[in-house]
Amino acid sequence: MTTPDILYLGLVAFALLFDQFVLWRIFLRWVGIDPGPARLRYWLIWMTLMWALVAGGAVLWIANGRAWRALGFAFSPGWGFCVAIGLNIAFVGIQGRGAYQVARKPRAREKLRETFAKLVVILPHTRTELYWFFALSLTAGFCEEFIFRGYLIWALQPWASWWGAAAIAMIVFALGHSYQGVSGIVRTAILGAVMTLVFAISNSLWPAILLHALIDIGSGLIAWLVLREQVAETRASFAEKV
Repeated sequence: MTTPDILYLGLVAFALLFDQFVLWRIFLRWVGIDPGPARLRYWLIWMTLMWALVAGGAVLWIANGRAWRALGFAFSPGWGFCVAIGLNIAFVGIQGRGAYQVARKPRAREKLRETFAKLVVILPHTRTELYWFFALSLTAGFCEEFIFRGYLIWALQPWASWWGAAAIAMIVFALGHSYQGVSGIVRTAILGAVMTLVFAISNSLWPAILLHALIDIGSGLIAWLVLREQVAETRASFAEKV
């Protein structure tokens, strides 16, 4: 790891802290004014920030003439890669079944309202927001895996071993979602561990990127199926008052 790599990781750390302690608080003030536009504005800023970090890391990687395989961008045909892809397919089936049940059963939606209570401000409420959330999910899938499972593990493994570096990356990844509260940190740590294992057995970031994006897309879809009713109820109440 060179000095520019250290500076790059420092920039990543600064961006995470900025998002947590500055941007998130600004977003909460925006939500108090108008939640819909606030969500779209925050997502757009966050996506821009993440892609800028990835672009910076990619430029640094190319400038040093490093092989992309060392970062995890490789296809390694074998049982591990097939298992990782199988996990993605299984997850799609599980999420699809879950979304179907939520769409069909009011009781399931009612239970999930409590689950989403702490995150309701950041989850999609309308169809337009859902489409933007899909873009957000794809961004999170690629960019966060590039940074945490890719660059950070590569940078730390000479000092902490691969698994030690993966554990540190998982902790940083979880703490980066501390705005979700303690339960959110624990849940994110578990998901980070799963994606780390997917990366390890497949020897490729691609299955982890796909799984990460699918997890976020599935969560956004289910949240929208639950929260869109609140939007309809709010509109109906407003129409009655008018």
